[in-house]
Amino acid sequence: MAHREYIATYILTNPANTVLYVGVTSNLVQRIYQHRTHAIEGFSRRYNAIKLVYYEPCETMEQAIHREKRLKKYTRQQKMALIETLNPHWHDLWESITA
Repeated sequence: MAHREYIATYILTNPANTVLYVGVTSNLVQRIYQHRTHAIEGFSRRYNAIKLVYYEPCETMEQAIHREKRLKKYTRQQKMALIETLNPHWHDLWESITA
């Protein structure tokens, strides 16, 4: 598995696409792997948010945190529209970041 260690803001959902979780990380592959294996306590584990449907690489952690804060203020509809601009069928993007 090739690891792309980059700073990113991301959105996860559960297999039924009914939950949205917005997060930030300095290592996207590692962080999504942690979500997928339920290694992290909290919202994503409780609601099985393991499917990566959107991510934005950022230049700095400060940019990523700023973007995360903005996305967390979005309504569900706004988050869904954002996801659908790059991933209209809500495919799991895990393979695209680990290839």
